[in-house]
Amino acid sequence: MKVSSIQLEISDRSKDENIKHALSMIDRLPDSDLILLPEIWPSGYFSFDRYQAESEPVDGPTIEEFRAKARERKCHILMGSFVENDSGRLYNSTLLLNPDGNIAARYHKIHLFGYQSEERKILTAGEDVVVTDTTWGPSGFSTCYDLRFPELFRRMVDKGAKFFLIPSAWPMARLDAWRLFNRARAHENLAFLISCNCAGVNAGIQYAGHSMIVDPLGQVIAEGGEKEEVVTAEIDPGFVDSTRQELSFLDNRVFR
Repeated sequence: MKVSSIQLEISDRSKDENIKHALSMIDRLPDSDLILLPEIWPSGYFSFDRYQAESEPVDGPTIEEFRAKARERKCHILMGSFVENDSGRLYNSTLLLNPDGNIAARYHKIHLFGYQSEERKILTAGEDVVVTDTTWGPSGFSTCYDLRFPELFRRMVDKGAKFFLIPSAWPMARLDAWRLFNRARAHENLAFLISCNCAGVNAGIQYAGHSMIVDPLGQVIAEGGEKEEVVTAEIDPGFVDSTRQELSFLDNRVFR
């Protein structure tokens, strides 16, 4: 299975320019089974003053463009996240599109960030832990700040997750924590973790980049730098089952 995580450079461009840029990046990719984009890349995570005006429903024009792109590329696309407008409520929403262009999963970010961020004031927190079956195995979803909450990942494992897909807008100031949590969440759950972080500077804040593909042993298969790039790797989905059979850590849990 080939995975490509597009570590977009987020700058203070218009939404239309960001969409055009993301689509052009996808067009330049080699064939991939799964393509990922980062968190709130259409507007820029830290552009809180744009959230309301640039929000869309799940049948909005941005999503339709990427549904068409998934059909064209015949692959899954994790759209990263966008500001979803659902009957007036705004969510940090992640969509997984399948090769038919259909929405295979929809996740509303549960843990909204409050430290030096307006996200918690503007958006509505999600409530549902989301795991969906895919061609490579059951996949769970989280977004950025969710990485700090291991109980969410254990709940995904209890729902069958073998893969974690994570769009993010993690800042450079906390890069060490980012790298730690990516590896920890993968290894403690014996799961693949595939993250897609932003690069660049938005509203004066630098993103950390360092998108990662981590295997169930916590080993980093591929990792980006600080600038825009595509982080790609071939992974064996069966490695989750073989690892969990050999290492019965999850079966030894006492508190469930």
